[in-house]
Amino acid sequence: MTEPKPRGTLTVRVIAMPADTNANGDIFGGWVLSRMDQAGGIAAVERARGRAVTIAIQAMTFHRPVRVGDVLEVYTEVTKVGRTSMVIEIEAIAVRFKTRHREKVTDGTFTFVAIDDDGKPRPIPQDTITA
Repeated sequence: MTEPKPRGTLTVRVIAMPADTNANGDIFGGWVLSRMDQAGGIAAVERARGRAVTIAIQAMTFHRPVRVGDVLEVYTEVTKVGRTSMVIEIEAIAVRFKTRHREKVTDGTFTFVAIDDDGKPRPIPQDTITA
C-alpha cells in the first residue's frame, strides 16, 4: 500500500490519548475536527498576519479511524484568499502507533476570516508571504 503524500505544510502534530476515545475505543471525530481547526487557525493567522476566526467548514470527510497511540499530523494549504476571508484545505494523517504506517484519516475545507481587535472583518494583505 502506498503511503499518502499530504497536501500542504505540516502544521500540527499530536498524539491521540485514551481520554480522547469514544465507547468503541476510537478517537472522537470531534477531537480530530478540533485539531484540524487548530491547524487551520495557525495557517490563517500566518497568512492574515493577525487574528483570524473560523466561519465555515464547507466539507469534511472521515476516511479511517484514529486510534490511541497514533500520532495525528495535520497539514494545511491556503488555496484561496479574498479581501477578508481565505479557504484552507486541511488533511489529517495518522502515523500508526506500532507500525509507523502513515494513513490519511480525514480531510476538509475550512474558511477563515481575518478580524481586527474589535472582532470586525479586516483586509488580508494581498502580497505573498515567503517562509
